Amino acid sequence: QVQLVESGGGLVQAGGSLTLSCAASGRDFSRTTMAWFRQGPGKEREFVAGISWETGATYYADSVKGRFTASRDNDKNTVYLQMNSLKPDDTAVYYCAAHASTVVIITSRAYEYWGQGTQVTVSS
Repeated sequence: QVQLVESGGGLVQAGGSLTLSCAASGRDFSRTTMAWFRQGPGKEREFVAGISWETGATYYADSVKGRFTASRDNDKNTVYLQMNSLKPDDTAVYYCAAHASTVVIITSRAYEYWGQGTQVTVSS
């Protein structure tokens, strides 16, 4: 059974930083893409960042480019999202997702596996 478990969310002031973690288990993730999505209050779920587990190649939404960094630790089967220079607009529930492909896809419906989400709140 595939499980994705996020952690690391919380409350932070604008300009601060947080690191989210997503621990993956239940299958071989070596040829998957892992992604971070978020859903803010009253908003649709949107793509934030993606990383190919095999190559480490990353892709970011324009809104977070230069501020967020996705990475992975193959030994720990864990992906991370380092978030710097946080803004109130970054407030959302952040989800980790997995897609059985080496290509980063930004469409949420392509992802077969999802975590439960972790809340990130950025105060002004």
